Amino acid sequence: MEKQAIAALRANAAEGDGRFAAALWAARALTVYRGALEDRIGQAMLSLLESLAEGTSTECVSRYAELFSLLAEEVELGREPVAGDAWQNHLLDRILLDENPFSRKVELAALDEAGPALVEAARRDMVNLRLLFDLEALVVASGVEAVARYPSALGWPLWSGLCPINRDGVGAAGKERLELKRKLAASKDWSACLGLLASHYRRCGTGVFGRYRALRWTRTREGGLLAGIERPDPIRLSDLVGYERERALLLENTEHFLAGYPANNVLLYGDRGTGKSSTIKALLNEYGDRGLRLIEVCKQHLSDLPAIVSHLRGRQLRFILYVDDLSFDEHETDYKSLKAVLEGGLESMPENVLLYATSNRRHLVRERFGDRDEVAPDEIHTRDTVEEKLSLSDRFGITLVFVAPDQERFLGICEALAARRGLRVPPEDLRRRALQWVAHQKGFSGRTARQLVDYLVAESASQARMKVAGGHLAPQHPSE
Repeated sequence: MEKQAIAALRANAAEGDGRFAAALWAARALTVYRGALEDRIGQAMLSLLESLAEGTSTECVSRYAELFSLLAEEVELGREPVAGDAWQNHLLDRILLDENPFSRKVELAALDEAGPALVEAARRDMVNLRLLFDLEALVVASGVEAVARYPSALGWPLWSGLCPINRDGVGAAGKERLELKRKLAASKDWSACLGLLASHYRRCGTGVFGRYRALRWTRTREGGLLAGIERPDPIRLSDLVGYERERALLLENTEHFLAGYPANNVLLYGDRGTGKSSTIKALLNEYGDRGLRLIEVCKQHLSDLPAIVSHLRGRQLRFILYVDDLSFDEHETDYKSLKAVLEGGLESMPENVLLYATSNRRHLVRERFGDRDEVAPDEIHTRDTVEEKLSLSDRFGITLVFVAPDQERFLGICEALAARRGLRVPPEDLRRRALQWVAHQKGFSGRTARQLVDYLVAESASQARMKVAGGHLAPQHPSE
């Protein structure tokens, strides 16, 4: 921080009152982008601007402290790089994620198809938001100093010095968002950036769908909502070994879905640990750049499916509802809600929504031998009740079977995984260790093979480190 810059800001402190008043007026004049300031940080900034414009010293000091604390929490505990300072980055994020009539319209249609009045309102809002963006940390801190008559600009904590964790870098979506934020930060005329924004909304969506590719349906006291998943499973299709034939039809169906062609709901069933769930999760990392979003729905929330679907209808993006470990006991009735959504309800399933489910059972509703003879003491048409239970599986257009591998297929999976991880183990030793591992674990499966390779990679790294340190090797695993 240069002393000359601080001195200049102090000398122009009298002009700051007008600048803050203009920014406050610009915020109040927002039309379609009003939601960009309706979070805690936005409201804290507005409160601070009011204090600065009115010259209330005690309140502006308190409100500056509150705003700094909120920005510190957001940035220091975040993982994405910032564009500009903490306030500027926050405002840019809010603009890119705001759901309003303009962002929703250009998500679904070209910019020139939006009404001229709507486009003009968005253009004016961009001009006003640029005034708020210009409120850099040092500018605001100097204004607080002038109002509070406490000459310590060097002592004020500046949110320009906040840094995210950023240990693992950012994903493709984060990089694209950061690039656009930097373009906006470098532009002095945001009214000319509507085309950039429209392209972003159409490609990435708005609101929670613009920020997250993986979401989860949750229930609160106020009702259900879609919550973003900050760190979804990074597994990719290239990480999966075996079952290529079973996955081929799923990939083809998903490709059809993304292209806008008719596609089927899919049931993946079979033995545990064969990669059913991993296959579905890998689709997100394969097709997220093409507008795919994955929404996890637990079995207990299946009755909320109509509400979930209503959130997704009319969106440009494509959504897969993911239900893991799907099965029902004979006394459970939630399967009826699932049947109605899949096929049979009065309201049709949107063309941008599919359901992919995994199960260890081919027949999702548990059926007992007693069901064939007597479903209930007073039940006359017992066969109808049995057929009702069995018909749920039939509602899935595609059923894929994942069978536990035999010994040779299991060993082949182990060898392929070891090669991909760069594990240098003689084939004979790997086979011996694999069979010993299985004897102490849970049988042949892709999951067991991955767990073995994870252990061997860690063991190899540990031994290499101890060798460099001149230490002694740790005792071997009991399975050796």
